[in-house]
Amino acid sequence: MKTPSTLFARPVRTAGLASLALLAAISGWSADNDNTALRADALAGLKRAATYFRTQVASHGGYVYYVSEDLKQHVGEGIATRDQIFVEPPGTPTVGRAYLEAYEATGDGYYLEAAKETAYALIYGQLESGGWSQRIDFDPNGTHVGRYRNGKGKKDGFNHSSLDDNQTQSSIQFLARLDKALQFKDATIHESAQYALAGLLKAQFPIGAFPQGWKEPVATYPVLKASYPAEWLRVWPHENYSKYYTLNDGLVGTVSDTLLAAVEAYPNDIYRAALTRLGDFLVLAQMPDPQPVWCQQYNYEMQPTWARKFEPPAICTFESEDAIKTLMKVYRVTGDRKYLEPIPRALAYLRTCVLPDGQVPRYFELQTNRPLYMTRKPGVSGNSNAPGYYDFSYSDKNLPSHYGWKQTPRLDDIEKEFAALRQGPVPPARLAQKVTREGKLVAIDPAEYAAKPSVKQLEREVRQILRALDQQGRWLTVYDGKARLIGQPKFAKGFRYLSSNDFNYNVEVLSKYLAVTRPN
Repeated sequence: MKTPSTLFARPVRTAGLASLALLAAISGWSADNDNTALRADALAGLKRAATYFRTQVASHGGYVYYVSEDLKQHVGEGIATRDQIFVEPPGTPTVGRAYLEAYEATGDGYYLEAAKETAYALIYGQLESGGWSQRIDFDPNGTHVGRYRNGKGKKDGFNHSSLDDNQTQSSIQFLARLDKALQFKDATIHESAQYALAGLLKAQFPIGAFPQGWKEPVATYPVLKASYPAEWLRVWPHENYSKYYTLNDGLVGTVSDTLLAAVEAYPNDIYRAALTRLGDFLVLAQMPDPQPVWCQQYNYEMQPTWARKFEPPAICTFESEDAIKTLMKVYRVTGDRKYLEPIPRALAYLRTCVLPDGQVPRYFELQTNRPLYMTRKPGVSGNSNAPGYYDFSYSDKNLPSHYGWKQTPRLDDIEKEFAALRQGPVPPARLAQKVTREGKLVAIDPAEYAAKPSVKQLEREVRQILRALDQQGRWLTVYDGKARLIGQPKFAKGFRYLSSNDFNYNVEVLSKYLAVTRPN
């Protein structure tokens, strides 16, 4: 996403309280060269921004994606009421994570209390199945009320815990991290995290895969290796795709991060075992030659299958990159080199997929290896419940704008990370993440996590962030009419709003600076 406001450099996640002295030493900061005024401004600006966001922007302690300047319009993926909050990043759990970043950097209990308040809003909407859906509705008669564990939902409400777009995953990660920060003393938060993790484990198939969501424990199916279908349907079959083994939209990466967060927070081998089984699934799911990578979704026969009406059975480059990064993560946890063995063939194949313009098609046709796209006629909706179909195309012209048909590959970074793993000793596994300017919560190479920017680099960015903060504690954006925003809201040009992604990103940068400049 591009915004008309100043764009800032890439942030790095803050360190915990125990490592602040080491972080300051590595960064070369000392009291002798401290910009005392800037640090004081950063502390004051962070508190002002967090206070405004917590007291004015929050609803019931939770958050949406965007709120209008006058605080009357609330927007996520669609219009929200004042009684509705969103779960998917950059919503409620990601804002809670930002408060935790601030707490770990400053030791100020205000931010820990803000994180707890956010957690309680999230817990309100926890489903009986254990996870979360896209939004939480606090109005008992509202339009998006689920079958909540607290008994305040609808008995016949939806109970589908979603793993789509990091919804349940980011929620568990936040609660587990907060639980640990609270030394497991808050019974409500601890029990919710444990219940959610138990539900997640019940959604793992014997083969090690996960569905896109669940309502009840999954059934048992034979453990098979991936294969090509003799033929595949060329028309979307109107099937409930969420029940199958899926990698769609980075699911294996976000689930592996969730299991890693559980490994770090709780001394229980069941989470490590679940992460290992997920790696076993990815080894089995690698397609045979001539396309030794991964697909978006597999049926119970371990053959590629349809998801949404614009997601056909095909080789998928984006999901393959995520699979490779997840295998490296599993290797760090287990030290078993079998999780590295699929990677060289996959990387060699993916290199052949790069187009002259440096982009990579998301889909390649099974076995023919032709770039595969889909188009739609006017009036056809991508909604699975709406009538109409998409048409196949081998051309990248006139493609629907709502989907990422072509991507910028991450192969250079992946190959660098893989080379380091092959050459050196097994590095310790840890959950390494950052928030992006676009609002995503993403995993990063632990080497990037460990790389500490200089104080001078952070100072420049911190000054930019503080200049953009107004006296009320707001980072306001004016929509330019062109930028594609997360959730794809339909804002008019000139619309002024506050966004959770700006808050999360800026708080993370300020927290990083305050961590590395904290006096010993």
